Amino acid sequence: MLTADLVRPRLQLRKSELSIDMLDEHDFHWQQTAQDLIALLRQHIGQSLAAWDRTLDTYIGDRVDYVVLRGMAKVLTDAATFTPLATPLAPVQLRELLFASGPVFRAPQLFHQQTRYEVVESVAKELAISPEQVEATLFADRPATYLLTDAGPEWTPAGLITRYNLELARGVLYWASQVRIEAHSSYNKDLWKSQTENSPVSKDHTIEETTTYKDLWRYIKLFKLMFWAQPLPEGGYRIDLDGPISPFVTSTLRYGRQFAAFLPALLLCDTWRMVAAVHPPSAGSAVTYRLDSGSSLQTHFKQSGAFDSRLEADFAREFEQKMGGKRGHWRLFRESEVLLLGDTVMIPDFLLVDEQDETRKILIELVGFWHPDYLRRKIEKVRAANCRHLLLLVYQGLKITEDAFSDSGSEVIFFQQKPVLKEVMETVEEMAERLYGPRPKPAKRSRAKRRAAGETSQASQQPGEQVERVYGLSGKRGRKKSV
Repeated sequence: MLTADLVRPRLQLRKSELSIDMLDEHDFHWQQTAQDLIALLRQHIGQSLAAWDRTLDTYIGDRVDYVVLRGMAKVLTDAATFTPLATPLAPVQLRELLFASGPVFRAPQLFHQQTRYEVVESVAKELAISPEQVEATLFADRPATYLLTDAGPEWTPAGLITRYNLELARGVLYWASQVRIEAHSSYNKDLWKSQTENSPVSKDHTIEETTTYKDLWRYIKLFKLMFWAQPLPEGGYRIDLDGPISPFVTSTLRYGRQFAAFLPALLLCDTWRMVAAVHPPSAGSAVTYRLDSGSSLQTHFKQSGAFDSRLEADFAREFEQKMGGKRGHWRLFRESEVLLLGDTVMIPDFLLVDEQDETRKILIELVGFWHPDYLRRKIEKVRAANCRHLLLLVYQGLKITEDAFSDSGSEVIFFQQKPVLKEVMETVEEMAERLYGPRPKPAKRSRAKRRAAGETSQASQQPGEQVERVYGLSGKRGRKKSV
């Protein structure tokens, strides 16, 4: 990430609003500069970090845009791999042996008769290595001596520029005291929809994937950010994060790095906006920094897979085959609802929504992983959620009883090899009727409308045409955001 001295000159303050002077990735000047820096770095494979720094100084020369050049070079350097030299012993041990002789000089002195060369040669003989190896090992643990072994990703000029812009946006969050994020659904007010499906939800698609919201919470947890979340009346969620200079934060430097590192995870979401109260040194007081999903920023974080396990994938496939399309009235969504549990969250594996009444919802969580710590945390979350419309499908091989979930308020079904879909759907219907009352009967269509619908359906069908609707299992995938 960029240091403060590389971020401050790119900030623009207008009254109480802070913005960033970002680079245009299509600008020829910046594209040429980025191309030059990428080529220079690749030419230095096998050379030291100090040599790379000297080359940068020469390239920058007296250019007035040195802040941008230093920033882009920092992006390249951070993504590259510099490896310490292989040494016959640890440099710190070698220094202890050399410095035990006291101060030395190139020529003999009155009180220091041994020269530096003599001490190096003596230690080399003691260690059975050459004086040249002693010289190479002496400060081999300094980063400046590390050798460039991997230049990092296959950078393009446009890719480097967009990453530099992202690092500028990250850098502003070093000075944040409070950040508010609002993430909205592009389907309806109850569902968080992934950006992996750009078109509106169609009734032809029984299974929808929403892993980006799981990723958002995963990164909040990974970076150990302090948050408070609540659902929005119009749909989606509001998440308040304590920034690095919040009065509730003690380890400011470490937390600041984690906080800034989180920003690319937000870009995985489809529709969002962020408002931050920041205190840059030049402002004197708090100013407002805004970002939203309409910005040109691009993430380099990767989305998680469509399913976490084969068990989940098989359940989704079987549901599609037996209950998908017109075979049932439930629509299956992947990780579409978040249960807020104070300082953590629970995201059930699936959400069933009645296609006639979208307020009728049943959550499904598959519990098939055997690790003891995972089970303990899972049971704690289920109890904390106390969710009456949650159905747990638990593998019998875990050797846990229904008593473990007795005070959770959720329904539990145990299975041996895989969940029996018929039993699952019978329980779903029972839960829905108990929680929401009898299912409303669908409105009857007139004879003319039924005839017209039948003619349209026959005209649109092709002989032998089959459509696989389970995203991530087979068939055509949805488009993903460029990273």
